[in-house]
Parts: sequence; C-alpha cells; structure tokens
Amino acid sequence: MELRDIEIFLVLSEELHFGRTAERLRVSQARVSQAIRKQERRIGAALFERTSRTVRLTAVGRQLRDDLQPVYAGLHTSLERARLAARGVTDRIRVGMMPFNVADLHVYWKAFRSRHPQWELEIRQLVYLDPFARLRNGEFDVLVVWLPVEEPDFTIGPVLMKDPRILAVTAEHPLAQRTSVRLEMFADFQHAMPTDIPDYWEDGYLPFNTPRGRLIERGRPTNNAEDMINQVGMGETIHGFPSHVTRHWGMPNISWIPVPDMAALSYVLIWRTESENEAIRALADTVRELGAFQF
Repeated sequence: MELRDIEIFLVLSEELHFGRTAERLRVSQARVSQAIRKQERRIGAALFERTSRTVRLTAVGRQLRDDLQPVYAGLHTSLERARLAARGVTDRIRVGMMPFNVADLHVYWKAFRSRHPQWELEIRQLVYLDPFARLRNGEFDVLVVWLPVEEPDFTIGPVLMKDPRILAVTAEHPLAQRTSVRLEMFADFQHAMPTDIPDYWEDGYLPFNTPRGRLIERGRPTNNAEDMINQVGMGETIHGFPSHVTRHWGMPNISWIPVPDMAALSYVLIWRTESENEAIRALADTVRELGAFQF
C-alpha cells in the first residue's frame, strides 16, 4: 500500500466525508475514491459503508485504522524530523485547535516562534471526532480544548481564553429576535452536537439537562463545525457556541443570542504527561507569561 493511499484512508476515517478529505489533502474526490477502492480490492472487504448522506467505517475499516495510525504516525514523524534537520530546526510542536479563533490567539504563537526559533510550531484545526485519541496516538503534541478535562494521563496547562456563550439560530427561528435566552429554553429545541466524545466533556459544553431537569435533545450528530453551522442555517437545529465564532463567521441567515446563565468556556492547553518535553513546557510558559486572552 502506497504511503499516499494510507494517508487518504486515515484522513477519510477522520472526516467521514469524501469532499472534505479531498479538500484537506488537496486532491480530487476521484483520487480519494480511487485510493479507497484499490485498498478494498487488495484487502477483499469494504472499509467504509457509504450512503447518500453518510460515510462510516466498517469493522474491517476500524481495525485497519487502529493498526495503521501508529505506524503512519511514526513514519511521518521520522520524515518530518529529517526535513526539519535539513532546515536547522531541531524539533516541531503540533498544536490542535478546538476553538476557531487561530487569529485571535496569534499573539501566543508569534511570541513562541520569536523566543524559540529552533522549534517549528504547527497550528491545525481539529475536527470533533475523538480529539483525545488523536493526542494519545501522537498526531498532536498539544491540544487547545475547553474545560473540564478529566483524563488521568493528561496534564492541564494554562488558560488561553475564557469565552462567553451564545446561541446560534436561523434568522427565521422563534428565538431569533430575542436579546438573550436562558438555558432552560434549550429543552424546547433540538441541538447539534458531535459524536465520540466523553459524556462529561460534552456535558461541560452543552448540558444533557436544563437546571430544572428537562432533557436537552441532541439531533443528527456531526463531526465538524461547517456541518454544524449549516444544520443551524437550514433550521434543522440550534447550537450553543463560544462567542468568538461571531468574529469569524459572517452569516446573514444566522442570529447570535447571548446566553447569560451559561458559564463561559475556558480553553486551555493540554498534553500527555508522559510526552511532556522542553518545547511543550516553553509553549505553556509563553501562554502563562502573556496571560489569558480577553473578550
């Protein structure tokens, strides 16, 4: 199996969408389909279940993903270290971002790069598909995620920002003209949420119940922000976001409503404790010295 075909398979297993996989890898959708068909013919079994609306891994596909991820990560790391050494860079630190405001947080990245030119800093946006696993398998060195994080093998680093909560609804929604909403009202509507994340972590973002104990219903699951906001724009769901998204999504068909009784989301650096190194400590120190971003 060629290295590029392995990469296509692994990215598709994360995105579960042929178009997004092609866009992320900068290839055609036909190239993605061709690579998957070739792998399926070689293995003799389907790797993905495809319908007009969904793409899912089969049992064989999940096994292949689990087997290939550490092998590919190790090979990719070796090649990258050689490339960096050729440029006089001693190592690289890969940061996965759960919030969308890479630009707002650029002050941290700029300061780190200025102070530590010997390390390459790579910032990448995360999809919602089991980000903790992607930290554990070595795809990322550090994540920027919301609290609480209750994983015993992770270190919780400094806070980068605390962000108030807002509700996104379509402009025609019954709540669209309100100046604020209460969390109790969330139970009256269906919400978009990702799959494959820990229950306690999901509850920290969107509670499963209102303060009075009413169920907050989840709708069709999604694993990426674009699909989530498109569901809202089509009137299929509503969704609570951190307020920074309004600085980066200019969408005339979406109304953004403050939710004053929801606690602000705190976004922090986290990393695997056993993988902590000098570069990770330096990034954490940079964030601590500059202090949390204020909205």
